[in-house]
Amino acid sequence: MEVPPEMLDTLAGWFAQTLSPDAAARRAAEQSLSSAASSPGFALALLGLASSPRHDLQARLAASVYFKNELRRRWPKPSPDADDADNLPANDCAIIKTHILQLLLTAPPLIQSQLSEALAAAAASDFPAKWESLLPSIVSSLGTALSAGDVPAANSLLAAAVSLFSRFRNAFDTNTLRIDLKYCLEGFAAPLLEVFLSTSRRLQASAASANPLELRPVFECLRLCSEIFYSLNSIDLPEFFEDHMREWMTEFRAFLTTSYPPPVEADGAPDALRAAVCDNLQLYMEKYEEEFRGYLKEFVEAVWGLLMAPTVSPSRGQLAVTAIRFLTTVAESVHHALFGSPDAMKQICDSVVVPNLRLRDEDEESFEVNWVEYVRRDAEGSDTDTLRRAACRLLRGLAANYREQVAALVSAQVQQMLAAYAADRANNWKEKDAAIYLVIALMQKPGATGGGTPVVDMESFFTSVIVPELQAADWQSEPMLKATVLRFLKEFKDQIPKATALALLPSVTRFLTHESNVVHSYAAIFIENLLITKDVVQVPGVNVVTRTSRYVAADISSFAQQIIQSLSTALNYPDSYENPYLMKCLMRVLGIATIAGQIVHEITARLVGILMEVCNNPKNPDFNHYLFESLAAVIGKAGEQDPALVPLFEASLFPVLQRILVEDISEFWPYAFQIFAQLVNLSQPPLSQNYMQLFGVLLSNATWDRPPCVPALVRLLRAFLRKIPNELNQEGRLPNILVIFRSLVSRTSTEDSAFYMLNTLVQNVGFDTMSPHIGEIWSILFTRLQTRQAVKFVNSLVVVMSLVSVKYGPGVLVSSVDTVQPNLFTTILQRFWIPNLKLIKGSLEIKLTTVASTKLLCESAVLLDAAAAQTWGKLLDSIVALFSRTDQDGAQEQNDGADAADSQRTSGYSVSFVRLQYAGKSEDDLLKEVNDPKQFLVTSLASLSAQSPGRFGPVIEQHVDPANKGALLQLCAAYNASIV
Repeated sequence: MEVPPEMLDTLAGWFAQTLSPDAAARRAAEQSLSSAASSPGFALALLGLASSPRHDLQARLAASVYFKNELRRRWPKPSPDADDADNLPANDCAIIKTHILQLLLTAPPLIQSQLSEALAAAAASDFPAKWESLLPSIVSSLGTALSAGDVPAANSLLAAAVSLFSRFRNAFDTNTLRIDLKYCLEGFAAPLLEVFLSTSRRLQASAASANPLELRPVFECLRLCSEIFYSLNSIDLPEFFEDHMREWMTEFRAFLTTSYPPPVEADGAPDALRAAVCDNLQLYMEKYEEEFRGYLKEFVEAVWGLLMAPTVSPSRGQLAVTAIRFLTTVAESVHHALFGSPDAMKQICDSVVVPNLRLRDEDEESFEVNWVEYVRRDAEGSDTDTLRRAACRLLRGLAANYREQVAALVSAQVQQMLAAYAADRANNWKEKDAAIYLVIALMQKPGATGGGTPVVDMESFFTSVIVPELQAADWQSEPMLKATVLRFLKEFKDQIPKATALALLPSVTRFLTHESNVVHSYAAIFIENLLITKDVVQVPGVNVVTRTSRYVAADISSFAQQIIQSLSTALNYPDSYENPYLMKCLMRVLGIATIAGQIVHEITARLVGILMEVCNNPKNPDFNHYLFESLAAVIGKAGEQDPALVPLFEASLFPVLQRILVEDISEFWPYAFQIFAQLVNLSQPPLSQNYMQLFGVLLSNATWDRPPCVPALVRLLRAFLRKIPNELNQEGRLPNILVIFRSLVSRTSTEDSAFYMLNTLVQNVGFDTMSPHIGEIWSILFTRLQTRQAVKFVNSLVVVMSLVSVKYGPGVLVSSVDTVQPNLFTTILQRFWIPNLKLIKGSLEIKLTTVASTKLLCESAVLLDAAAAQTWGKLLDSIVALFSRTDQDGAQEQNDGADAADSQRTSGYSVSFVRLQYAGKSEDDLLKEVNDPKQFLVTSLASLSAQSPGRFGPVIEQHVDPANKGALLQLCAAYNASIV
């Protein structure tokens, strides 16, 4: 694979510039990379730079990461709905598959891990059917490395195999997946066992060696083998592994029970291997208990012994987590009697749970030095378990079968810890912290199953243990204890009476300005969570429950100013100026509370100032999302209450929004267009010149070239069309929109936005303006329909045709479609509209399509023709079927969506569209005069049949399904209507 040296040098220079402190240089380099990405051979150049020994390691690493992400995004997908417009060229893919494995073997470790993930991204689509050489190449190279005793080379290959087979861990079980797994097992199970046993013998032969550097690759090899074991056993117990279970389990037990020289143990590699073994034990315990039960007792003893043994290993924390997780699985199983004796249970509490529950030195260090990771793991419950969480889960597992015994042990432990704290508050605060954590872990929380374990009287504990810490005069002291108290509030927020919570809110608000990043983050987390607390309410007379907000504007508006000012202060603290928890709390307060006057001016200026700052280097996607949500919330709430504030918002926001566009801060473009749309929605016509210039930019084809921006641009276009629909007649604006529509609807990834744009046009633009172009619109849609007949596309087509029928009349719909081709409407109706009508979803969409279909039945000459009797009956059948389906779906819980912004978390900084919930505007209902579409159907039919008595009854009898006929009769009875 030859890449010109000058191309590699250019790439390396761009990657170096992406790390420049100069924002302009950094953005120029990012733009250069983005522009080059569409060129054939770009991915090959990235791979070439990643494997080029003459270039700087940092540039090579950056190239490998970019290469991995390019393959994840642009490698051709097998899905029929996949959009192939931006796929890597086939020739590039073929070259990559030919060379990537060999280049991976010679790469440095950091780059090797990125190339392994890149290989897995390509293999997810092509392996094994389109990449038959991959697995034989890995096996062959593995055999060569094994024969040569080259353990590092074997590890490189095994790392690639780990990435390759990881798909079997979490994928949905399908026949295709099982066929792929069978292929992998046939080619790799035996070689894997050979490598595993050979390396294990090598470890035994050199176990006495005290040189960790020599043994580290050996432990690494065994760990990788163990991870592959997990992947290949994840779906089902393969026959090969069942036949060779004793060989695997013998070695696994040896790893758990063998002690290595202290320098080797201190290196951490043995514990990393043991953690992988414990993962495998848990897998077998959960899925293959019957086959594994013969080994269970000896492994429980081995794992228990590990947890008791003292060690200096840096990996012991993760090993302890996986070991405790295995014991928890056993405790929750039919084999719980292994822990059932009083002595065993007391030993678990005293020797496993309590030691791992207390704060350790590394916890205190993380609290102070790496507060983001501390909060993520402790409060958010990240994927990585903490020792505390694992220990408490073990207790809960024991309590599932021995509730009273566990309650007695834990209750005594809690009282003992609280007594120790009372005896020496200054030095024993960790005892109180552990006691609170125990209560959090075992007491019942709303929505939990199993009834909880009654460790303490909750009301007494809350009053005597929690409240004093919240109201203490020395509220800055013992920050870790204060953080745990605030976490307690968050965990039990649903159980705290509303009056009590509001009374405590001023005390909690103090902690927003606590000097500890964790403490003021936990205070923000609690307040934000409190404000989205909901109460379940049964709707009288129907089988529906709804969740209503417990706290509304009237409850918190008196506290809002102090909370907002405290959050603003905390955002100035070191390491919290981009704290997502603070900004999320601010977003929630602004979205619920009613604020007015000077505080609106102050918070708007503060948020705009923060946005100006983060524009220099957008690096925290969660924070930035909540920042824009906060802006949208204050604009929406305050702007709707006081329209006089809109000019203030425009003056404050236009400079920073224009900066985002002019300086091409691409991460923020989707947000900027949504804020612009919100401002347009709040403005009154005629719109200012600034808005009209923005409208001109919006109608430029180049503006729509960035797919992540398309949904936001459609929002903005929708806002303009609502305010100035008559402007489309000028300067060729409507033809420009149709050019954009044609481009969007041609791609699967943007077709939703195309229909949203078209729906907006129909809703807001009169027929006189649309008439010259409606034939072109149908031609575009029906041409696409020839190759795109997926349910989603056809449903969207039915919705837009219904809109045309309702807005302009059924006659206009039929005649305009038939101008494309004679009798085309009848064909579309029979082949697509009728079959798909019963699949429509969404309350407004269902109302629209059923009313439009009813109008066709009762007003369209095409359907009222005697020759169309069968089509008439089938359309009625589909309408009734849709009503019946929605009735069945109605027995469900409804959510008002007030906390929808909570779901808009992002995982990284690829440019993507993330909807601003607080910038949204409710959908328009063109049929406000129709309160009940079912009543509209039966009364329309009754009126129609009264004009031609005896005509439609036989049609219904012949062409409507019996079940739907019965449902129709019930509807007629319910609304006192009859079809004669």
